[in-house]
Amino acid sequence: QVQLVESGGGLVQPGMSLRLSCAASGSIFPFANMAWYRQAPGKEREMVATISNVGSTQYGDSMRGRFTISRDNARKTVYLQMNNLKPEDTAVYYCNAVTTLFSRDYDAWGQGTQVTVSS
Repeated sequence: QVQLVESGGGLVQPGMSLRLSCAASGSIFPFANMAWYRQAPGKEREMVATISNVGSTQYGDSMRGRFTISRDNARKTVYLQMNNLKPEDTAVYYCNAVTTLFSRDYDAWGQGTQVTVSS
């Protein structure tokens, strides 16, 4: 069983920064591909950034250059550093963990953390 708990969201002005954290329980974290997704009101959930179990990263087009995903396997935590935030970044941000271990598939989601960018 894997549980993910996000934190770090809040209300910020445009141009400011936030760092989201996602703490994982259980023993699969070092083997999991981790990701951040977001969902704005009335829109579909979209991929923000992913980081593989060996540290390879990918970003959504509108986030590249502003957001940085990282992970700390010792702390079982994945981070999303968000710089130069824009109003269109307003959304609920979700953490996701995916892996397959010993023929068992894991696909876990956190409860989400709200990010609001507004002046």
